[in-house]
Amino acid sequence: MKYAIGIDYGTESGRVILVNIENGDIVATSVTPYPHGVITGHLNNRSLGKETALQVPQDYLEVLINSIPEVTKDINPNDIVGIGLDFTSSTILPVDENLNPLCETKEHENNPHAYVKLWKHHEAEEEAKHLNKIVQHEQWIGRYGGTISSEWMLPKVLEIANDDPILFEQTHLFLEAGDWIVSKLIGKLIRNSCSAGYKGTWHKEKGFINNETLQKISPALNNIYETKLQGNVQSSGTLAGTLTKEMSEQVGLFEGTPVAVGIIDAHAALPGVGVSEPGTLVMVMGTSTCHLLLNDTEVLVPGISGVVEDGILPGYFAYEAGQAAVGDLFAHFLKNYQTNFETLTDEAESLQPGQSGLLALDWHNGCRTPYVDTTLSGVLLGEKLSTTPAEVYRALLEATAFGTKVIIDLFENHHIPINKVVATGGIPNKNKLLMQIYADILQKEITVVRTDQAPALGAAILGAVAAGAYRSYPEAIQQIAPNETIIYKANKSNAEIYNQLYDMYKQLSTFFTEQSSIMHDLHHLKGEKKYDRKSMERIQ
Repeated sequence: MKYAIGIDYGTESGRVILVNIENGDIVATSVTPYPHGVITGHLNNRSLGKETALQVPQDYLEVLINSIPEVTKDINPNDIVGIGLDFTSSTILPVDENLNPLCETKEHENNPHAYVKLWKHHEAEEEAKHLNKIVQHEQWIGRYGGTISSEWMLPKVLEIANDDPILFEQTHLFLEAGDWIVSKLIGKLIRNSCSAGYKGTWHKEKGFINNETLQKISPALNNIYETKLQGNVQSSGTLAGTLTKEMSEQVGLFEGTPVAVGIIDAHAALPGVGVSEPGTLVMVMGTSTCHLLLNDTEVLVPGISGVVEDGILPGYFAYEAGQAAVGDLFAHFLKNYQTNFETLTDEAESLQPGQSGLLALDWHNGCRTPYVDTTLSGVLLGEKLSTTPAEVYRALLEATAFGTKVIIDLFENHHIPINKVVATGGIPNKNKLLMQIYADILQKEITVVRTDQAPALGAAILGAVAAGAYRSYPEAIQQIAPNETIIYKANKSNAEIYNQLYDMYKQLSTFFTEQSSIMHDLHHLKGEKKYDRKSMERIQ
């Protein structure tokens, strides 16, 4: 038997799986929670901004050191053909010339800017808005739906330049955390095309943003792609290098084991659920939802997160859209209402569409597609004193489905066909009511792949192909990806009422984004960041 290792770095933990590459069986799994978790509120007794989300890079190494030996303890290391990994993005960290994180130094141990900025760190909203104002008429911005998110690389880098010029100057490189982990495994830096393309403005033919534009955004960004963002960009899933002697000793594998170039976690799920050609929308549903789609051509679709050639699989343009709060939204509701999930679901399932008189906007963590605005917030309309928790819960479930319908409409209105919808992630296999609501609102059949490890499986597939175990991605995907599915068929009798509610959802969305500034006004009332914020005059 031959095996591949898939490493999936999520928001709260890292998962390592061992996959039999001949039949796709997951032989062993190990999850290592990050010891420091997500750092919010305070860092070593220092107050942080409300939208701050940091992590400790050493936690990522703990995943390798703890989980790889755990999944490989019963096999011969000679039988490991390759390693692939995925990572949440854009998750960045500043490092020195030896690729060591700056937060590990005594000088910067209390400096929030020296730590990892997690994908959902939203403190760079001002920088993102300024950047978007500068580039709004440039052609390349169309590849990202017309807007750069505060979650991405450049706004986060610019936030550091504005808030802490000293640390910015001391930073040798800003790295995606996934690229940093690969560099620790193989001893050299390779930037992956998936993160560089979707979160870093890289284009396969045209490269990065030109320096003239960078200087207009901020003098601090002058030549940054030749300095602090330098590094060879290589296609995700190709061979990055081989395991170093030092790392092989720490994880119990042989020196020289092939390691694939990294990929974004959600994007790895596309091959992980068996998709290798255009026409299938993959919904990776976890704390947030990422919508992925392959196509033969590049079409500029407003409001999406990006389109990148070879962004997931070679030979195709890969599209990304998303919703910022899905699993997080449901978990937040359950925590605040302190109610039992099973009871709540049973009560919500007994309700008919429209029966509660409620309508919600699912923007509790901002809106990723189509408005790309983290300052937008959630709305619940129609609440009465008689409203029950189950009615609110169902309205939130429906709101996330309406958000997905907005995304599907965007693609189909731009002549990008969606013939099939596939759902994967932690939620679809646990929440049958949610998936039936999605089928009814989308009026499309939903195929749920019976695995909660699609990103890790996709990473393992990329590792196997990069190592040469398969001649092509379609061949590897067909052999390794799972076949067990659950099908949710649309209830046609619910179409009319859900179409009416969807029209109301769009009207409500338009009101708060085009006709009223209430959401933004409330956001500004929350006040300035809790740590020292330098004047924004440098970039105005």
